[in-house]
Amino acid sequence: MMDNLPLRDRYIQLIDEIVEATLKGKIRSKEQVYQMLLSGVSTGTGEIFERCLEESLNTTQQQVDNPVSEIKQAKAMRTLRALNTISSEWQRVQEQNRVSDAIASATQAIISAPPAERLSALIRAIDPNQKQVLNLSQIAQLAKILKQRAQQNSDTNLTTEIEQLSEGIIAGLASWGRLENDLVSWIYDQSRGSIGFEGTPDQRGPWMLWAKKVNSPLPQSLFQALAYNQSLQEWANSLPNLELNAWVELTVILQCLQRGLVAWFDQRVYDSKMGAKLSISTFIAFAVIWSLLANALNQASISQRDCFVESCFQVTLQILRTFAQRDYFPLYGGVFANLNGNSLRNAMDYLDEPLRRVEGTQEKARILTLLGYSQRAQGQYNRAIAFHQQALEIARQEGDRVCEIANFNHLSRICVAQKNYAEAINYSQRALILARQTGDKLGEANALANLGYSEVFQAKEQVQVESEVYESAINYLEQGRKLLERVGDAQSKALCLSSLGIAYVVIQQFQEAIVYLEQGWQAAQFSGDLYLQGVNLAYLAQAYYSLQDWEKAILTGSLGAYLLEQIGAEDWRQSAGLLMIMQGQMGVEVFRGMLAGLRGKIIPLIGVDGYDYIPQLLVKYRELME
Repeated sequence: MMDNLPLRDRYIQLIDEIVEATLKGKIRSKEQVYQMLLSGVSTGTGEIFERCLEESLNTTQQQVDNPVSEIKQAKAMRTLRALNTISSEWQRVQEQNRVSDAIASATQAIISAPPAERLSALIRAIDPNQKQVLNLSQIAQLAKILKQRAQQNSDTNLTTEIEQLSEGIIAGLASWGRLENDLVSWIYDQSRGSIGFEGTPDQRGPWMLWAKKVNSPLPQSLFQALAYNQSLQEWANSLPNLELNAWVELTVILQCLQRGLVAWFDQRVYDSKMGAKLSISTFIAFAVIWSLLANALNQASISQRDCFVESCFQVTLQILRTFAQRDYFPLYGGVFANLNGNSLRNAMDYLDEPLRRVEGTQEKARILTLLGYSQRAQGQYNRAIAFHQQALEIARQEGDRVCEIANFNHLSRICVAQKNYAEAINYSQRALILARQTGDKLGEANALANLGYSEVFQAKEQVQVESEVYESAINYLEQGRKLLERVGDAQSKALCLSSLGIAYVVIQQFQEAIVYLEQGWQAAQFSGDLYLQGVNLAYLAQAYYSLQDWEKAILTGSLGAYLLEQIGAEDWRQSAGLLMIMQGQMGVEVFRGMLAGLRGKIIPLIGVDGYDYIPQLLVKYRELME
């Protein structure tokens, strides 16, 4: 009888029935309400039901607020509680409908896509940046529906491909199930101070552990290659073939690992700064891995190569866009946080490619800012300027003032490196004005540091300078430092302390310089920025050398040269050159003896391989200078 009623009357009756059953004690759980709504409300008629529910809620609320009697008020209050339960369970129904629609839409998009674009359609369907994000159980549901649709299709090629996509998802989720319990266990087994994704297979990083846990050949071989720091180009060339289902499985595994790690680090509320640092490292590490995979596969001889390469770019971009939306996204940092080793030195060259495919968005501006910083660290000033100028333009269009200020600050820093001090001061002043207008304290602190830093170097270029000029410049630096003490950003604090230390080196107040450079080094170690660590160490070596403290000069110079050379920064030559001067003054044997005596202090920071590489660095420097 109820089916014959108009929709409005039918839904009012449904609401009344649920309320009546609740008041009589026949509803024992919210799940019963959920199931009644699921079966009682027809697809596409939710708005009508919501209007009916809203009318009932308003009428009942009036009865509660304006009671005729205490008995009727008490009944109205019980009715209101029942209606609120209906309202909350209706939200569940709506969410389920949205998920069902998303899965149905994704299924249709995958099946109807041209063969060369089906993998891309799947990657889009599981993108965490989608309006309706599918969780793992919903992705499993997608795989099940894809398999059902494939079996109903008469096109043999289509059936085979869709089944491979489905099998890949199912296998990937199964592999993730085997890895999930060991998602973070490797962190507690680290044998060295900081956490990272590289190192010797048995001592550092998760890759070898994960390789032992997965059963499938493709992810197992990739994890082993990453554990042994093998070139991914070599890995790709060694593949006998690349099957679609195996690739989908690997994609699902890597995405689950990356998102699982970020979620775990983000939940470390007892140490939020460390959690943010590790989340940043995870986002960057996995984005780099996907970009390196794209580059490696692009040069490999495999069938459907373009499809696989495109999927790599898609996932890279998805990771970066998710990262750019986090409040801890490092607008004043680079891709070197917690990453080292030759395989990641040129990461930004690969990260640049997927960004070319995206129109101007707030996320793109922030990612370009990150890449610009990294290019500056490598001495690629023209490329860095191009990144920052593009980011600046997009940030203005999107109204992202914080990002705009950050790029003014970065451009100021590049101008100092290019000895264009007037322009550096101009950029820092613009950043300072805009930061104070918008209340961006972090941007203001960086602008003050850059302004003081620029003025110190500009004054140094002049023949005669009054002491007041240096005092004014250092005053800006001190203002920035004090502001950062309140803001609490480790990355910017490291930069400001470094700037102060360098300023004192420039004006030859070496004891004062050492105080700030030591603090800057510690702050850079905490933030994980290898470039800032290296720069602080390079100037520390210069300060110690000027004070004739040979041992500390060799220690800091060796560490600075190694760290900077590892990330491809041209600044390594500054420390290497100083070490060569000391070697010439002390004599080779004395120098080597002192370096050997520092072995115990160097190895905990850069490992045995790092220590053994230092003499090779000096040879490399000498060959460059010849």
